[in-house]
Amino acid sequence: MDLDFVERERTPEPAMALGIQSYAAGLSLSNTVELLDMSGVQRSRKAIHHRVQKADLQPESGKSPNQIALDETVIRINDQQVWLYAAADSQTNQLLHVRLFSTTTALTEVILRELRHKHDVETAVFLVDGVKYLQTALQRIGLRFQMCRHGNRNAIERICRELKGRTSSFSNCFSHVEPETAENWLQSFAR
Repeated sequence: MDLDFVERERTPEPAMALGIQSYAAGLSLSNTVELLDMSGVQRSRKAIHHRVQKADLQPESGKSPNQIALDETVIRINDQQVWLYAAADSQTNQLLHVRLFSTTTALTEVILRELRHKHDVETAVFLVDGVKYLQTALQRIGLRFQMCRHGNRNAIERICRELKGRTSSFSNCFSHVEPETAENWLQSFAR
């Protein structure tokens, strides 16, 4: 893990990396504090949360998947309804891109352009469910797709269910969570 964002820190880098990775993998802040405490490093929940936010982890770029499972789902952050978009390599289940938006239709193309910018997806086949606006957006920007409800799409359904559950837990852990903070956490989780 690249910790170049750290300017001056009293926490040893291996402990800092362990804390960030543990929290991003789904460990609560309290449990991450306990884990670091067992390693002899005492940090507050606030300090760990601050380091995760500052790390600004993103899924790695430069992948060339053959098939990309694409899905969207509604999640709630506090009392706000937002759309979670996720794209994953259907063969490795590795998340390629995640984003949160407050609306769907026009922003689907934004997600696809970002995905195209980050990864080599020109020859990939996008596996989508029956949602028409996903198909329309893929057609508009010239990417191939196949409607598929089972098989290789099951991976993205499981990933979205997991992200939805973890986002729900994330939202319950912090009061006054903004969608940007949740998106940052999701991108860290995807990494």
